Amino acid sequence: MQAQVENTAGKRLWIKAAGAVAVVALALAGYMSMSNTHAAPDVSFTNLKGEQVSLKNLRGKVVMVNFWATSCTTCVAEMPQMVQTYNMYKDKGLDYVAVAMSYDPPNYVLNFVQTRSLPFQVTLDTQSKLANSFGDVKLTPTTFVIDKQGNIIKRYVGAPKFEELHALLDKALAAA
Repeated sequence: MQAQVENTAGKRLWIKAAGAVAVVALALAGYMSMSNTHAAPDVSFTNLKGEQVSLKNLRGKVVMVNFWATSCTTCVAEMPQMVQTYNMYKDKGLDYVAVAMSYDPPNYVLNFVQTRSLPFQVTLDTQSKLANSFGDVKLTPTTFVIDKQGNIIKRYVGAPKFEELHALLDKALAAA
């Protein structure tokens, strides 16, 4: 009987120790994932004005890269707030690239850009090269925020919480 009680107590101690190790491991993994930055891919694209642009040439600026489609209701709904965000921060060093997905008909994109007077760079990703370079983006909207050194500091899948996004942009733009 006493051996059974000691065995049960030993199992409980073992379970508690394993639980503590798991909590520490999860906390460490969470910290590491938040502190690690990933370099943005070194991609180039042609915007709708016919200008060749590379992300490398945008270093020194904070850059938002937004993958979207005219058929995406969330993308269309968030676009006025994206325009407001760009207009708020462009003079502080923000650049913005809207990447139309490969399945989006170019004439739809052109019409959308013209009728909404989008003030930032727009490109057509007709062969999914940009989407693939950013980790095979399939879901829209997906937005990446890239710091002045060219590191991805945030990825939003779906519409961002704009208050949170603005706080992130304030911090990234203030950084050296």
